[in-house]
Amino acid sequence: MAGVSTLILFLCAVKDVMPANSLWKPTWPSYKVPVILPQSTVNLDKPQFDAETKLEVVSSCGPECHKRSPLPTYEEVKDYLSYETLYANGSLVETEVGIYIVNSGSEGSQSKSRTKRQIYGYDSRFSIFGKDFLLNYPFSTSVKLSTGCTGTLVAEKHVLTAAHCIHDGKSYVKGAQKLRVGFLKPKLKDGSKGTNITSSTMPEKMKFQWIRVKRTHVPKGWIKGNANDIGMDYDYALLELKKPHKRKFMNIGVSPPTRQLPGGRIHFSGYDNDRPGNLVYRFCDVKDETFDLLYQQCDAQPGASGSGVYVRMWKRQHQKWERKIIGIFSGHQWVDMNGAPQDFNVAVRITPLKYAQICYWIKGNYLDCRDG
Repeated sequence: MAGVSTLILFLCAVKDVMPANSLWKPTWPSYKVPVILPQSTVNLDKPQFDAETKLEVVSSCGPECHKRSPLPTYEEVKDYLSYETLYANGSLVETEVGIYIVNSGSEGSQSKSRTKRQIYGYDSRFSIFGKDFLLNYPFSTSVKLSTGCTGTLVAEKHVLTAAHCIHDGKSYVKGAQKLRVGFLKPKLKDGSKGTNITSSTMPEKMKFQWIRVKRTHVPKGWIKGNANDIGMDYDYALLELKKPHKRKFMNIGVSPPTRQLPGGRIHFSGYDNDRPGNLVYRFCDVKDETFDLLYQQCDAQPGASGSGVYVRMWKRQHQKWERKIIGIFSGHQWVDMNGAPQDFNVAVRITPLKYAQICYWIKGNYLDCRDG
């Protein structure tokens, strides 16, 4: 079987990339998406849920470090994309997958500096206030995890977030078994719950309404790795809620190369813990990229981890503009570049392989996952 380098080159093939009016209408490219299907499952021992929750992942391996890393073999990629499923009753299952191509046609001082340097110069974050914004798309797709992170609605019952929000790479974090997802709701002054409200009962402030998580999926690439090697490439997880959330959600998409992003810019909203109770929006330019990661200097603080990174581009098939999630905000990287410290905030890109995996987790049918 061919090595994964051939597979990656094949998956990177893009057709219909540039729109006819490319100067003013950046268009979503069409990718050849592979098929990832479960091959076998095995029951694992119930986890201990003894890990401390970390709201960010720190790595010293920067863009050049990742670019120099050798490509994994085909068998290694299959291993990384295999996954664990944690159920609300504490049971744990490991699933091995197959990949197919379908022809379709000094740490203490660094830690202190790192906290300061997550804000790059002037703080460019925007706190989103008022129900007219918070309850409207796209801000309404951002939700809060009970472990302190952020997630994004990607289907009627599914939330995309960072793996480290529920698993530290070795063990599930405390609270992962009873994980909940919080939705901002208006808190009325008179305590009423009616939808037809007058000016005298307009929301005084927002509150969270919580929904329990039924099960979670975490790729083995995160569990087997760590932030200094392959782990950060797989820092994503999918949560399935016990009941539908009844809100508009944002679709996932394959991450285009930075040069194809509108203005080379990304957007995301999250619940940064230095602004408790606020949803914080930001956008910034992408500084560098690898096949799996986007390096940027969007201002962010712990709590924003797990936010869906999105862009807005033209969907030619539907003849309309569409936002899609192309990555998951992961955390911070402090890099020693030729003796000079440099830092980035990092997002995990949704590659064709990851798109196929996450889409299958959501839909349970690879035939519905052919359009990246």
